[in-house]
Amino acid sequence: MTTFALSAYVLVWPVLVAVVLFVISRSFFREWAEARRKGEDLI
Repeated sequence: MTTFALSAYVLVWPVLVAVVLFVISRSFFREWAEARRKGEDLI
């Protein structure tokens, strides 16, 4: 493996984790805000 390919492979994982965390967080806060507007419990 070249140095560039190995570096790209290693750096992809934090980006993937950040994207997944962003999607989960965005969904959570949307549902939380909607429940709050309706006056319901989140759980």
